[in-house]
Amino acid sequence: MKKYFLLALLFIGFSTSLLADPPVPPVGKRWVINETFSDEFNGTKLDDTKWYDYHPKWIGRAPGIFLPSQVSVSDGYMKIKGEKLKKDTLVKAYGREITFTIAGGAVISKSNDAFYGYYECKFKAAKTTMSTTFWLSTDQSSKGPNGCDTYGLELDIQECIGREGDFNGKYFAKGMNSNSHFWYNSCDKERQDLRAPQSKIETKTLPSEDFYTYGGWWHDASKVSYYLDDRIVKTVDFYSDIKKKPFDNPMHVNMVSETYPFPWISLPTDEELADPAKNTCYYDWVRAYNLVDVDKKTKASTYSHQQLFNENIYFTEKPKKLSAKEKLELEFVYQANQDRQLLVKVFDKKKKAVLSSTQKILSGFGRKIIHLNIDKKLKNKKDYTIRIFVKELNGKKTFSTDEFNFSYTNN
Repeated sequence: MKKYFLLALLFIGFSTSLLADPPVPPVGKRWVINETFSDEFNGTKLDDTKWYDYHPKWIGRAPGIFLPSQVSVSDGYMKIKGEKLKKDTLVKAYGREITFTIAGGAVISKSNDAFYGYYECKFKAAKTTMSTTFWLSTDQSSKGPNGCDTYGLELDIQECIGREGDFNGKYFAKGMNSNSHFWYNSCDKERQDLRAPQSKIETKTLPSEDFYTYGGWWHDASKVSYYLDDRIVKTVDFYSDIKKKPFDNPMHVNMVSETYPFPWISLPTDEELADPAKNTCYYDWVRAYNLVDVDKKTKASTYSHQQLFNENIYFTEKPKKLSAKEKLELEFVYQANQDRQLLVKVFDKKKKAVLSSTQKILSGFGRKIIHLNIDKKLKNKKDYTIRIFVKELNGKKTFSTDEFNFSYTNN
């Protein structure tokens, strides 16, 4: 029996302000929102059930200190402001005295259970040399393969600064910079930063001039794919010389504005730190998705009550001729705010439905195959039209439909 696979894409896009899609999932899988690490920042304060407004284990990279006062939420954004401290601040930390002169900020997830999945964030960087970042990291070391060694993990989806200058790290102002770090402490206590190859792509404008969406698909313990505005940039295998499957532990999600090491990147000037048009980075939203079986029921999401999608459906392939003895297999990809009804119908030239199939599709972004038994249902050398619909579960409202015409032969 010959099977025909028609790829139908149920493609439900976000409104202009919320446009963002995870990558198309594998067949039989579906993306569902992971609310623990997702936030639209639509309130008036940071959601303290999800986020710290400081870094619980890192005071900041001198001369920039992380202060909760620099983090705010308003106008639909989470904001981190860089400022010159009114006076130098001496802090005893990590067994030494450190002088800080600049205030930055860090927003860290309270949960450290971010694991395999898709993580994305839309933001605009500050127009200074302070960083604007989105990354994941473990909060403690794990035992290494030799028993006496340890390791930690860091997945930098985006690190950037907001302006160029006369310094070696000025390329950090030119686009998306992604890295993965295997922080290794050998048995002789030597600490090493072991990295996979860097992923880098230039944006059309500086990251401080426009909002961009930066994403990372953490596939498994061995690889990650980076995305810029929903387009894949690069797939990278993690550094695996020490451990074959190194990225095997869950992590925190981090959104941080810090100072970088001088002179690799120049410190921000007092003038730009005093300028409200330059000293603030704006995070529009952060979202995380888990990959689950396409027909697996999941916990109801608060996102289901938001009209994030403009629901429609279309075929991506429209063959003019079909031939099959028993089955027609339709592969489709869908996005849906809520559980929906999928309806497929085949019509003859008189517009009479000669074949139909209905099934429930679950909310999220899924990809699956529907099977139609066409043996003895369609007549040889006749013309037909096939249509696909997305409807409410009660069948009353149709969101969209697409169709194509084909001639059928039974050999």
